[in-house]
Amino acid sequence: MEAEGNVVRGCSFGFWWGRKKDLGLLKRNFPKGERGVTMGHMQKKSSESLLGAIKGSEDVRALSHDQLGELCQELRHFLIDTVSRVGGHFGSNLGVVELTVALHHVYDAEKDRIIWDVGHQAYAHKVLTGRRDKLCTIRKKGGLAPFPKRHESESDAFGVGHASTSISAGVGMTLAHRDKVGAPHVIAIIGDGSLTGGMAFEALNHAGDVEADMLVIVNDNKMSISPNVGAMTRYLTRLISSSEYSHARETGGKLLESIPALKEVARRVEKHAKGMVTPSTIFEEMGFQYFGPVDGHDVSALVELLNNLKKIKGPRLLHVVTKKGKGCVHAENDPLALHAVASFDKLTGEKHGGKEIDKTFTSFFSSWVVAKAKADERLHVVTPAMREGSGLVEFSALYPTRFHDVGIAEQHAVTFAAGLACEGKKPVVAIYSTFLQRAYDQLIHDVAIQNLDVLFAIDRAGIVGPDGETHAGSFDLSFLRCIPNMVILAPSDGDECERMLDFGFEYSGPVAVRYPRARAGGGEKKSTGEAVEIGKSLVVRKGTQVAILSFGALLDRCRDVANALDATLVDMRFVKPIDYAMVEELAKTHGHFITVEENVVTGGAGSAVNEYLSAKNIAVSVKNIGLPDRFLSHGTRDEVLASACLDASSIEQEIREFLKR
Repeated sequence: MEAEGNVVRGCSFGFWWGRKKDLGLLKRNFPKGERGVTMGHMQKKSSESLLGAIKGSEDVRALSHDQLGELCQELRHFLIDTVSRVGGHFGSNLGVVELTVALHHVYDAEKDRIIWDVGHQAYAHKVLTGRRDKLCTIRKKGGLAPFPKRHESESDAFGVGHASTSISAGVGMTLAHRDKVGAPHVIAIIGDGSLTGGMAFEALNHAGDVEADMLVIVNDNKMSISPNVGAMTRYLTRLISSSEYSHARETGGKLLESIPALKEVARRVEKHAKGMVTPSTIFEEMGFQYFGPVDGHDVSALVELLNNLKKIKGPRLLHVVTKKGKGCVHAENDPLALHAVASFDKLTGEKHGGKEIDKTFTSFFSSWVVAKAKADERLHVVTPAMREGSGLVEFSALYPTRFHDVGIAEQHAVTFAAGLACEGKKPVVAIYSTFLQRAYDQLIHDVAIQNLDVLFAIDRAGIVGPDGETHAGSFDLSFLRCIPNMVILAPSDGDECERMLDFGFEYSGPVAVRYPRARAGGGEKKSTGEAVEIGKSLVVRKGTQVAILSFGALLDRCRDVANALDATLVDMRFVKPIDYAMVEELAKTHGHFITVEENVVTGGAGSAVNEYLSAKNIAVSVKNIGLPDRFLSHGTRDEVLASACLDASSIEQEIREFLKR
C-alpha cells in the first residue's frame, strides 16, 4: 500500500467493490416520505413557512430530506427580497444557498467549526443561525456585521473579511483538538478566487503534511461541469466518498503490498481514471483526498456527500461548482455589478436613487490613469483582483497588454511591479489600503530598498463605512511613513488627486498617493492647477493663534472649523516629507498646532509634525486629531467619522477644549 501524505492509494478493484453497497447507504441516510418534523420546541407542518420556523441550525438539522429543497427556495427568496431593499453583498450569497443549507443539515454550527473565507457569502449562514430578523440591519450602524464575527454569534467560528484565511484558521482549530474524543468537525469554505492567494496554498501544504482531519470546500463559481462527463463525475464523486470505498481502498492496498508490480499497475489505473473526470491531482499531491467537481445547487446530493465525508479521516477537499447570483436573473447575467449593492429593484435590477452626481476619488484616478497611459506607454497597471473597485474597467479594455490583474495575491502584485520597474516601465499598483498591509515585506524589501519607480494608488484609505473594521484603511500613513525612500501624499479633493498622481508618476522612487472611498468634489478651489512640488503645502485660510494642519480629505470639515475659530488652515498635501519650512514659519506666529488626519494618531501624520518640532526644539502646543486607538464598527462614512470624533462639530469641540487648558 502506498501512502501520499495521509491519502492511501490502493487498488482500483476497491472502486468497483464499493458499488455494491452504495444504494443501501443512501437509503439508510435519507428516510423519505416525512411530512412533518419536530424542530426543537415545536412541530413543523408542511403548509407553514419552513424558513420562518428556523431559529437556529438545530432546526435545519431536524428537517427531513424532502424539506431541504423547499427551505432553499424560501431562503433564496428571502435574501433577494431583503438585500434588494437594504443593500449588501448579493450575488455571492445567492450562489451558496444550497451549500449553506446542506452544511447546517449535516453539521452543528455551534459545536463544529464552519469557517467562511472572506465572508461575503455568509448571509444565508447568519439567517439559519438565529439572525434572520436582523438581516435588514446588515452593514448598518448598530446592525449585523457585514462578515462573520465571533462576538456576534457562537456559530461564527472565525472572524473574517480578508481573503485566503479560512484554511489556515481551520488547520489551527483542527490541531488544537487533535486526538480529542468528540472533537468538532472543521470545515473551511473558500472561493476559487481566494484560493489563488498564496496563504491558502501554504495552509493546504501544512494541512497535508500534518494530516489535519478537516474538510476544505472549494466554492467554484466560475467553472461549469462539462455536460458530457457530468453524470460520470456525479457518480464517481458519490462513490469515492462512501465509507465502503475508503475501506475497500485501504484493505485492497494491503492485500497487494506483497505484489509490488500489480500494486503499481492498480495505482496507475486508478490515477488515470480519476484524472479523466477531475480537474487536477494537485490537491492529492499535497496530501488531500479530492472529491468533485459536484453541482453546488443540488442540496440532496450535497447532504449525501457531506454525510459520507464526515466518516473519512484526514485532509479532504470537496470541489463544489456554483453559479453566482443563482435565482436572480440580473445577478446571474451581471454578477460583478450585483456583487455588493445598494438597494435596487429586484424585478428590474435597477439601483434606487439614480447615479451619483459628485465624482469620487476612485473616478478621478480612473480618468487619470487612462489619460496618462495614452500619453506615456511606459505606464502599466497592477492590481490584486481590484479591477472594478479601483476604477480600472475602462483602462483594462483600452490597454489590455498593460493591465495586470494578478488575482488575490498582494505580495506578488508588489514584487511583480518591482520587476516591471527594473526594466524601465512605470508601474502603478492600484490597491486598497487594507490589502496593502498584506504586502508589507515586499513593499520594503523589493521596492523601497531598491528605490524603484513604483506608484501606489491606495484606495479606501481611512474610513470605508459599511464594510467595517476589516476593510478600514486606518494604518497606512503609520506603516508607510517609517519606510526610507517612500514619499507619501494625501489629496484633499479630486483635482489634487490627479496632480499628485502626476507627481508620483514622474518622481524617481516609490510614491504612495492615498485617498478615501468618498466623494471628491466640493469645497473652494485652493490651487491654480500648478504642478505639485515635493514637500510643499498650501495655505487655505489665514487666521490667528491656531494653525490647523490638515492631511487629506478632511479638509472641508477643517475649513468649517477654521472659519468658526478664526484659525489658519493649511492643506499639508505631503505626509512624507512634510513641509518643514511651513511648520517653522507658522510656529513664529501661532502658539497652537492642530493636526487632523484620517489615520490612527499613533505614528501618523501628526506624529511627523511632533517629531520635527521636538527635534528642532520649537515650543508650540500640539493637539493630534485622528482615528482613535480602537477598531471602528460599520456604518455610513459620516456615521463612522462622527463616532471617531472626526466630524466638523467634534473637531471644533476638541480644539476648544484643548485651548482652555
